[in-house]
Amino acid sequence: MASITSSEWRVLCEKYQRSVTLSEIESKKDPENDPFRSKYNARELLKQIKSSLGQYAGENETEQGENGQQQTEKELQVEQQIAAGGDSPAGLSAARLGVIEYQLGLNHTETEELSAGEEHLMNCIRLMDKYEVTQENISLFIQSRNQIGVLWAGRGEIETAQGFLESAEALYNRYMKEDGKPPMDPNEYFMAEEEKLTEQERTKRFEKAYTYTLYYLAQVYKNLEQNDKAGLYCHTTLQRQLEFNNFAPLEWAVNAATLSQYYITKSCYMEGRHCLAAASVVVGLAGEVPSVAAAKESEAESEKREKLCQRKAEIARCWIKYCLNLINDAKKMLEDNIGELDADRQAEMKVRRRQEEEEKEKGRKTVVLFGSSDTSDSILSMEEKVSCAYPLDFNEARAIFLVGQNYVNEAKEYFQIDGHATDHIEVVQDHSALFKALAFFEDDYERCCKMHKRRIDMLEPICKDLNPQYYLLISRQLQFEVAETYYEMMDLKIAVADKQEELEAHTIRKINHLTTSSIKYYELFLDSLKTPDKKFPDKLEEDVLRPAIVAKFRIARLYSRIITADSNKQIENISQSLEYYRFVVDYCTRNQDAKKAVETELELSEEMASLLPLRLERLRAKLTSVN
Repeated sequence: MASITSSEWRVLCEKYQRSVTLSEIESKKDPENDPFRSKYNARELLKQIKSSLGQYAGENETEQGENGQQQTEKELQVEQQIAAGGDSPAGLSAARLGVIEYQLGLNHTETEELSAGEEHLMNCIRLMDKYEVTQENISLFIQSRNQIGVLWAGRGEIETAQGFLESAEALYNRYMKEDGKPPMDPNEYFMAEEEKLTEQERTKRFEKAYTYTLYYLAQVYKNLEQNDKAGLYCHTTLQRQLEFNNFAPLEWAVNAATLSQYYITKSCYMEGRHCLAAASVVVGLAGEVPSVAAAKESEAESEKREKLCQRKAEIARCWIKYCLNLINDAKKMLEDNIGELDADRQAEMKVRRRQEEEEKEKGRKTVVLFGSSDTSDSILSMEEKVSCAYPLDFNEARAIFLVGQNYVNEAKEYFQIDGHATDHIEVVQDHSALFKALAFFEDDYERCCKMHKRRIDMLEPICKDLNPQYYLLISRQLQFEVAETYYEMMDLKIAVADKQEELEAHTIRKINHLTTSSIKYYELFLDSLKTPDKKFPDKLEEDVLRPAIVAKFRIARLYSRIITADSNKQIENISQSLEYYRFVVDYCTRNQDAKKAVETELELSEEMASLLPLRLERLRAKLTSVN
């Protein structure tokens, strides 16, 4: 800047550094009743710098209210005369002005003046777009596009944000391909030569800016429902944060655990396990959980304990989902058309699995792996504690089940019924689901029944204590699951009894107890669907249609399963059974759109509704002849 003396330039640099200090440090101490005081002071300094730079460039600026600056015709003429080289004197002058426009844009967005913020950011982008990308200005190119992208995303204009952010990504990739040297940081335009950053620090800041580009793009793609792309960008963001040591352990760990759930929904269990293992390792970098005694002594320690315990519990819940989904997906592949384990398919899959796993491990090398020199070994060690292969027999399923159960216990330590009722119940439901999934692989009916009994023991007390007025949806879920569990236990006990030559009295009592208990909870579920005047709705809502019809169908079957030597009781039970089967048929006749949801149940109900009247006639005739 030939026309400005060194002392004048030093003053401008000092003003700039002061504005940065005000914005990034002192603003955090601003009082609640004046939250932007430091930001406003920083803005005044930036305006003064802009005015000085404009005078040097021969630019006459005119004020446009409080929302920023407007270019004059003379400004435009000056800009049109600027050479194309980004590292030319004119390019350097424009970049300095661009930095100030960028900082003003950032300042206005942070003080919730988005229109003015947009104007300054676009001024910066328009200034820089006249020049070639160079080592001196690439960071400013990317950071200005990042911020305008975030601004548009905040307005809900996702596709506009996408354009700016993808432009930033393309600029980074092109620069790294054609040059790749550590570029100048925008702040360096207002630093003395001896204060300039080292190449290492330049690289760190540049890569951090690009990591933000990828992070923002991940959010954009998620909003556009491009989930595969969002997952890839999120994974890359997390990997880069670790690589450049630019992350907050708790936040990083939760984000990695959340990403695991995306992989699980895609049945990518190797990747899902990797994310969870990394989350478990990185959360440990946040430090030890303060003791209860320490938390009582200090508010800071109390907050730290609360946050750490919560995050660890959230990661534990993600591990539970991993184990549960892995076992359930294996179950779906192994079950036959009546829901039982297909032995032939099991043998075939065991033969095929070894080759598939070997190929998958090779493919893993193409996946972006998390970890640095400090964490890689720990992550690998954590992964080795649980398989990512589909379990094909009871022992394999049990090993995964036990890992899931350990995380259930860990999650319940934080999510207790008092204070975290909904979360606690959801964890218990997952625990129940783990037992249910494991039971599929158990071929011993008695042991299988004991697993379902564990489910009853954990679910029924909650079901009894929960107030449906406040927890209607959860109450319905629990009522239906308890009823279903009793129903499955009844079927298992009958299967065991069928192998006996003669039914013993205690076996009959057990079967009847399971049957009536199942009826009781199905009825409670159906009662929850009734209108305030206690009438069952003529038309069910779509979300409860199938559960309600299935409940009616199963109650019909349950009544016919009650064992009694009393002919009058038999007639009463069969009559109840017929009533429920007829309900299913009549409802589907009145509501034709319900048929698709319950095709199997409807077909069997129609059959039973035609057969049971004959059975009733025979029972009544037999009773009459005896009398």
